[in-house]
Amino acid sequence: MFSLWKDVAGKHGNICDAFWKAIAKPYGSPAPTSEDVFAYIAALLASPAYTEKFKADLIRPGLRVPLTADRKLFEKAAMLGREVLWLHTFGERFAGGCPAGPPKLPVGERPTIPAGGAIPSNAAGFPDTIDYDPAKRRLKIGTGHIDNVDPRVWAYEVSGKQVLRQWFSYRKKNRERPQIGDRRKPSPLDDIQPDHWLPEYTTELLNVLNVLGLLVQLEPKQAALLDEICDGPLIPASKLTAAASAI
Repeated sequence: MFSLWKDVAGKHGNICDAFWKAIAKPYGSPAPTSEDVFAYIAALLASPAYTEKFKADLIRPGLRVPLTADRKLFEKAAMLGREVLWLHTFGERFAGGCPAGPPKLPVGERPTIPAGGAIPSNAAGFPDTIDYDPAKRRLKIGTGHIDNVDPRVWAYEVSGKQVLRQWFSYRKKNRERPQIGDRRKPSPLDDIQPDHWLPEYTTELLNVLNVLGLLVQLEPKQAALLDEICDGPLIPASKLTAAASAI
């Protein structure tokens, strides 16, 4: 399997010289930037469509990236990938002409906290549970709740872990975690934590819900793009390996 990366950053970041040599003819000049390549990879791999399409191949460790030989299709993927990375970084990178600050769903699609749904900020109301009501499209956090949450947002996973449950596990009242095997016991510093739900937790949670909502909306575009690339002309790994041998 050909590795796209090199250990030492150089003229083209940490992308190996063989890659640039292999794409020189099909892509022409000017060459894409390292950021374009990173965005291209994000567009294809940061989607359930990738793992579904290649699940049989992914049994073998390591990610394989289908590399289009079509410069225009590469640019299309890089543009979509920049939006993916903008979302993954909560608007801090690859912003381009996007609005400043954390990304938000369009008005009317955003998660909202209705009257009576506020998450208590006192010690007695410190939430310890998170759940979802699909009929009401409601995310429940202790005795509080947030409405207008897409079921796909609740189910969103990364590396097999449900994002919202994972996020909440580091902010709920009881954050104890079972010790696995003979691993070192947790530090006493772990016991230093707020005794109530902080207002910034609610702000962070709304930001996470908005980002996940926008990501699930991009998934059909990512799936269609992956199919378009795989059905079109590709640069084989053998060409990259040959370019590496010639350097």
